[in-house]
Amino acid sequence: MSPYWEYYERTAPKAVKNGLKAKSKRGSIGETWWSKRWIAVLESFDLGARLSRGKSYARKGQVISIDIKPGSVQSRVQGTFPEPYEVTINLKPLSEASWEKAIQIMASKAVFSARLLSGEMPQNIEEAFSDSEASLFPKKGSDLKTKCTCPDWSNPCKHIAAVYYLIAEEFDRDPFLIFKLRGKEKDEIIESLRAMRSDGSAEENDSDLISPVAADLVESKPLKECLDCFWQKGTALDALEINPRVPEVENAVLKQLGDSPFSIGDLNMTAYLKDIYSIAGKYALKRAIFEDEASSGKS
Repeated sequence: MSPYWEYYERTAPKAVKNGLKAKSKRGSIGETWWSKRWIAVLESFDLGARLSRGKSYARKGQVISIDIKPGSVQSRVQGTFPEPYEVTINLKPLSEASWEKAIQIMASKAVFSARLLSGEMPQNIEEAFSDSEASLFPKKGSDLKTKCTCPDWSNPCKHIAAVYYLIAEEFDRDPFLIFKLRGKEKDEIIESLRAMRSDGSAEENDSDLISPVAADLVESKPLKECLDCFWQKGTALDALEINPRVPEVENAVLKQLGDSPFSIGDLNMTAYLKDIYSIAGKYALKRAIFEDEASSGKS
């Protein structure tokens, strides 16, 4: 390595005002399973030390902007030069045929539809794509075509790597951005799911069926079409069963949201909510057990 490059590597980047900083201050970046999956896939490509240096850039706030589009991510990252570097990350969108088959598989599973409509990414969503002989996440390093205007010879450079990590946090914020990167907007997917489930074109194939109420949510009509019956409970409510149980991940919603913008004294509001949710959850479980025993004549 030439003396120039050695000097360049050791030069501190110019500070950025109001840069995009990673929420994570140490350890891994990404809170939800889908953002962690994105990072795990990247790290499996053996991209070298630049990936970890990119994490440092992400935490310092050197990334100025990120714009996720179908098939590409455009970003600006401040390095050592006066002008920010332009970063481009391309990931080939899936074909229309692959998307159609994947959405059909998603629509055939009520659980997939319900969770997607509520803004969650189903844990086994990748099955829908593998069954359609496609992949939601990149399968190999060459699937990602990257470019940066910095003078660094390595690819990915630390500026590209910083964007990789902050893409994970963008996915935390909106899981549908993963679909967007692969070529489909949220509205397109939701519209297709509702259409397939309402017209019966999606063959039901659910081993873990959801309740009729949840199914109604999947196929719900626009509010303006049901104003005359909005306050009526409907027949689906008769089949509603409430079975409180200990969650697999405690305070999952709070963990996904991160710190609240509000604090009381020296404590963030989230710290209080964790205790409140814990107390409410224990009470709900206790009440459910009591009512179950009462209905069966045990008490």
